[in-house]
Amino acid sequence: MNNYKIYIMALGLAGMGLASCTADFLDVESKVESTTGNFYRTESDAYRALIGCYDGWQSTVSNGTSFYMASELMADECFGGAGVSDARNYQIIDRFDQTQSPSDLNLFEGDWTGYYAAVYRCNELIAHEEQISWTSEETRGTYMGECRALRALCYFDMVRLWGNIPLFTEPVNENRPQAEPDEVYNVIFSDLLYAAENIPASAYPKSDAANNDGHITQYAAKALLARVYLYYTGYYGKEPSVEGVTRASVLQGLEDVISSGEYALVPQFKNLWVPASTWWEGDAASGYTQHSTYAGRGNEETVLAQKFNYTSDYNGNNDGNRWLVNVGIRSINVYWTPYGRGWGICTVNPKMWMAYNTGDTRREASMVNLLSEGIAEDPNYENGYNDQREYTGYTIKKYTPMSKWEQNESTGEWALTDETTGLGSGGDYMVSQYQDFVVMRYADVLLMAAELGSNNAQEYLDQVRQRAFTEEDENGELVLSTYYRQVSATQENIMNERMLEFAFEGQRYWDLLRQGVDYAASQIAGNTSVVSGGNPDNVSVTASNITSKQGLMQIPNNQITLSNGVLKQNAGW
Repeated sequence: MNNYKIYIMALGLAGMGLASCTADFLDVESKVESTTGNFYRTESDAYRALIGCYDGWQSTVSNGTSFYMASELMADECFGGAGVSDARNYQIIDRFDQTQSPSDLNLFEGDWTGYYAAVYRCNELIAHEEQISWTSEETRGTYMGECRALRALCYFDMVRLWGNIPLFTEPVNENRPQAEPDEVYNVIFSDLLYAAENIPASAYPKSDAANNDGHITQYAAKALLARVYLYYTGYYGKEPSVEGVTRASVLQGLEDVISSGEYALVPQFKNLWVPASTWWEGDAASGYTQHSTYAGRGNEETVLAQKFNYTSDYNGNNDGNRWLVNVGIRSINVYWTPYGRGWGICTVNPKMWMAYNTGDTRREASMVNLLSEGIAEDPNYENGYNDQREYTGYTIKKYTPMSKWEQNESTGEWALTDETTGLGSGGDYMVSQYQDFVVMRYADVLLMAAELGSNNAQEYLDQVRQRAFTEEDENGELVLSTYYRQVSATQENIMNERMLEFAFEGQRYWDLLRQGVDYAASQIAGNTSVVSGGNPDNVSVTASNITSKQGLMQIPNNQITLSNGVLKQNAGW
């Protein structure tokens, strides 16, 4: 076998037992003496292997472009951005156009190898399931359900991004051709169905979120199954062939999540996001005081979060949320705001700011308006502005980095990091971001149930919209804004609500694509005036670039070469 091994063998056991995330369940002792020959015997072994699977999933965001970044760039929400002298690799993704930077043929190689490494770890545990001495079927169902759901999550990202990928359901290293997408989806549906049926509802209660936040629960599996179902039936235009996965069963799964009582909407939308719920008082002379109304990790609306921590470095510890710095305000920290500096990628399309109606609190909670928040007028911003490509006046707020301050996990207090280096006891601002990435929110469960035809569709849509128009009155009480208007629970209105609710959460592109490639292309294509390096510029996205590729991204050229041509490039690339 040649080098085409997707770099997974060395990663198979390497991550097992690493302290990899903020949640306590991922802080375990490393036992590097373990091998496949003496491992996979006890439930303790299985748990350590499961932590390795979670670590593999977490590490997918530390390699290459990251699925989240790609999802934002492909949608109509953001432009490539970055610095004016940077390579135009993000513009390739934004415009579906290789000519933006012809030599960048391996944009997603880190993603490709990272995902297959994670899948390999899951396959290792699944392959050794029968030799483990299980003390109870509940424990077995929990661990193996989580493992299979993690494999499903990895394959779902991959098959959406590339469409045509090799399928591995066992821990082997082979030079395999790409499978039919239906084969991959059959595994995804089967894995999530297994998780939904075998992880006990009581396994990881929200009441103990401090200890189990980040675990895949039965309810997370049911919600993810609905997401996959909606995408598959929309993009491919047919029903799944996996027994037990039907429109009715998927909807029932969502109703189970809703009726469980485990989840609720956080009363104010802004409190879902650290940057949107944080502000400073004071000045440079007297000092600043930090305030935050953040609902916290593992809050009542979080169905599934991907966990990160400060222990990331440049020596193989990829535990930080590494894509986060990319979307930060270009080059500078603005110290009278809670926002940290970043690389200015994913500048926000102005049409997103205009999409929200008056009184909708989601607009200011989702985007930084550099002018209205005074940042564009700050003298310190000039250098960043002059170095920014595709400046629009708006950046992502939900997931902007907060590098200049850090939280004491014991006291909850916030403190500044060093203003010169951006470093603190927490680590390097470029790699040590620790904000959760929320994979599934309860609001998504409500809107998916409405879309699938729940008898309570109108109620579910109303809940989401009413929260969006909830504000504080002069007495600090939460009241429904006079701007609120009910809209009927039609497919069109639900999809529009999804655009507003999940902006910059990596959902918009896939919601467009599942309504048809032509439709997605028509919504994304267009010409927008921007500013690059302080000079007028234009972003032009052509619909035919998207339709000719069926909305898929390039397969890394190096992987095609390593496979001796067994892998085939996607059409249009």
